Amino acid sequence: MTNICYVASPVGRLALEADGDTLCGVRWASPDERSRAEKTTPILKEAAHQLDRYFGRKLKRFDLKISDQGTPFQKSVWAMMRDIPYGETATYGGMAMALGSGPRAIGMACGRNPIPIITPCHRVLAAGGKEGGFSGGRGLPTKRQLLALEGVVLL
Repeated sequence: MTNICYVASPVGRLALEADGDTLCGVRWASPDERSRAEKTTPILKEAAHQLDRYFGRKLKRFDLKISDQGTPFQKSVWAMMRDIPYGETATYGGMAMALGSGPRAIGMACGRNPIPIITPCHRVLAAGGKEGGFSGGRGLPTKRQLLALEGVVLL
């Protein structure tokens, strides 16, 4: 059974989802979404705590047990994203080259990331330092906000 808790953040209200003792989802909750079956478990409490520290600029790397359901390729992209240091970025093309793939496939995996912010798809940019896309929150304004929080200046 999936447990859920909601947290307020500078980028909007987030729904944290856990299956047992692993975090399996972070998504932007709709404004009218009620706290359905909210049950704060230890992993959800820790995820909320770490997110609070991240938004307070006190945490640069998350340390949570996560379960990201996806294809082997998607999981390899998500693992590579988690290796991008706080305040730094990578490009779709650079990641594609490292994985022997194409930039579009990297972008598709970013868009299907079930645990944004914690798996930092916002740190992946298009060629030349351009924003690219972002499927979370308000889209590109949210991506810019997350990057600015980390001190990344876009060209």
